[in-house]
Amino acid sequence: MTAKRKRRPREGVYTTPFHRVKAFEKAEKVLKVFEDYLFTRYATKSATGYARAVGVFVAWLADQGIALTDVRPDDLLAYQLDIMSMRKPDGASYSVADQHHRIASVKTLYRFLYRRGFVLYDPSAGMDYPRAETRLPRGILTIEEARKLVEAPDVSTRFGLRDRAILEVFYGSGLRASELAKLRKVDVDTDIRVLCVRLGKGRKDRNVPLTKAAADVIERYLVDSRPTFPRASRSPLLFLALRGGALYSSALNDIVRRAAKQRRIRKKVTCHSLRHSMATHLLRCGADIRHIQILLGHASLSSTERYTHVEIHDLQEVVKRAHPRGR
Repeated sequence: MTAKRKRRPREGVYTTPFHRVKAFEKAEKVLKVFEDYLFTRYATKSATGYARAVGVFVAWLADQGIALTDVRPDDLLAYQLDIMSMRKPDGASYSVADQHHRIASVKTLYRFLYRRGFVLYDPSAGMDYPRAETRLPRGILTIEEARKLVEAPDVSTRFGLRDRAILEVFYGSGLRASELAKLRKVDVDTDIRVLCVRLGKGRKDRNVPLTKAAADVIERYLVDSRPTFPRASRSPLLFLALRGGALYSSALNDIVRRAAKQRRIRKKVTCHSLRHSMATHLLRCGADIRHIQILLGHASLSSTERYTHVEIHDLQEVVKRAHPRGR
């Protein structure tokens, strides 16, 4: 194991305690302006992730004795090398996606600082992203597995009726967990079977269709189940937690996992698995990929194209039909 690299402060950077204090005071003011920008420009979850990653980078700079506004390209290269060598508490390396996110956070920071005049040039312009891994979506359900999972909750109970409505919306409309948690009663119209996702990823609104099954169970939930939750009359949210508050992603994933366990589905299933499964099933049944892109709220078609992977079942059918020894 190599010893941790310690850098000597460059001339004029943190050369005295006074300079160090002044540099940190300036950095704090700059970062506060940047954080305000993040929460104006991005959704809360994305802004929080960027802010956290930038905090790690600033701590690294302090450890190296480098001021935020005095960073040079070779400093960022050193940081990138350190990212690649970082390890989690269990000793595993960070994923390429995590490395990509950390670099993107730094590039966003210095692009902002350059445009606002805090630095004379953007030192991150030459930073390269790590080569992306081509990974297939995990936890994809078959159509039969998806049906069993969605129908698992006992609709004779208030929680079962709520959970059934949640699962129908996840699988029927392909919402993200954060989008479903923020749904309000006024965002859903069961008569025309449409729901409005407000300020989804990228801070964009979009309308998505509801399946008949989802619309029917939401109507039942609104009449028979939701009014029994604490503070139901005062909350604008559609789906309520045990004490009448909002449902967070962890609670929503618990609902999905509980349904999978009840139906003895051994795959690792999450809220996002239902979103992936819905897109895959639509594609296999002939839906246009651009329609799926709009439905999922993807800004780029490349994000949707990951669902065009060829299923192993399709390959088996091709081999069976065309290979000389396949029959």
